[in-house]
Amino acid sequence: MTSHASPPKTASGFLTAKVLVPIRQHPKKTMGAGAIALLLLVGVPIVRTQFASLDASAATHNESMVLAVETLTVAVVDGYDATRTYTGEIAALRSSNLGFERSGQLEVIWVQEGDRVAEGTPLGQLDTSNLQTQRQQLEADRAQALAVLAELEVGPRTEDLAAAAANVRRIEQDLALRQTQRSRREWLYERGAISQEELDEFAYGQGALQAQLDEARSHLAELRNGTRPEQIRAQQAVVQQLDAAIADVDVNIQKSTLRAPFAGIVAGREVDEGTVVGVGQSVVRLIENVAPEARIGMPATTASQLQVGDTQIVILHGDRYEATVTAVLPEVDPDTRTQVVVFQLDAAVVPAINPGQTVRAEITETVSTTGLWLPTSALTQDIRGLWSAYLVVATDADSGYAVQPQAVEILHQESDRALVRGTLQAGDRIVANGVHRLVPGQRVNPL
Repeated sequence: MTSHASPPKTASGFLTAKVLVPIRQHPKKTMGAGAIALLLLVGVPIVRTQFASLDASAATHNESMVLAVETLTVAVVDGYDATRTYTGEIAALRSSNLGFERSGQLEVIWVQEGDRVAEGTPLGQLDTSNLQTQRQQLEADRAQALAVLAELEVGPRTEDLAAAAANVRRIEQDLALRQTQRSRREWLYERGAISQEELDEFAYGQGALQAQLDEARSHLAELRNGTRPEQIRAQQAVVQQLDAAIADVDVNIQKSTLRAPFAGIVAGREVDEGTVVGVGQSVVRLIENVAPEARIGMPATTASQLQVGDTQIVILHGDRYEATVTAVLPEVDPDTRTQVVVFQLDAAVVPAINPGQTVRAEITETVSTTGLWLPTSALTQDIRGLWSAYLVVATDADSGYAVQPQAVEILHQESDRALVRGTLQAGDRIVANGVHRLVPGQRVNPL
């Protein structure tokens, strides 16, 4: 006899069917195929009915869940400004190995490594004792030459004229006496009292006196006429030669002091006091820091957009300063494919700047591309790593709104927004934030 009972419900709410089937007593045999088929025919319709009831309940619940969302309308742009940072280093305008223009013993060096010096600051000095002695000798010679020149320019004194005139008169008297004595010697010679030799010797003495008289008269005439211009000019030339010699010694004395040709930092001392140095031998290494340059490499496309005189922002010691573009070097580095752009910094504004320090430049470039700006809060990422935004669309059923995901590609990202492209169009309305609460097809109430 087979009995039937109403099917009970399980804890999950599904209906179950219990069917009593007479079983023959065969201990070692399992249920037959007919029994299994009977169970399927009875249970499947009941389960299908229960699933349909659950789907209807979920749809009713979904329709009642309408989320309020903040929306925005997207617009298409043709490009964006991107700020990129490039790294370089501070370079000195000038760097020199300084030495003396003359050889000598190094007497003193007044600076140490790291000292900052101004233009013209004495750095070291050679021994100049021999030059000082030479200068004193030249000064004495010059004083003597000036005295002679002064005498020539003033002319002879009265005493000199009187002495010259007296000398002429003395020689004239001596010559007159000689002439009288010669007449007597000739009278004696005619009478054989003296020899011809004695007469000739006396005549020669008279001729010598005549020559002395001519010379004395010429000197007297010269004194009476004054100094000739040629003599004055010749003595002036002597004085000028001595002046030039003194000036040459002074130049050598000046060159014995090594001075800074420009303001900078002492990078090194090559020799110490007491060393005998040669001409041009390096004594001090000086690096300029008054007008430092920043040399920064950047792509040729970026460098070509910069013009001499442009003002850009550079970062040094973590601080931002304005710098002026002074040159764009034409060579392209074959390894990095970059060009060097030279920036001029104001040392009065930038404190404690030294060559070799790292410096960065921020360059703003305009990138031409078509896209849409979306806030980062409007983007969501799926399990495959793709990005999407939720598009708000009207539903046909009840004039409501629902959301549909639209795949996008991020072209550029800033702090709180991203430039994207994809299936979105200009004028589309998207959810601005709170996208983590949404699922595809979610009904929403746009605000």
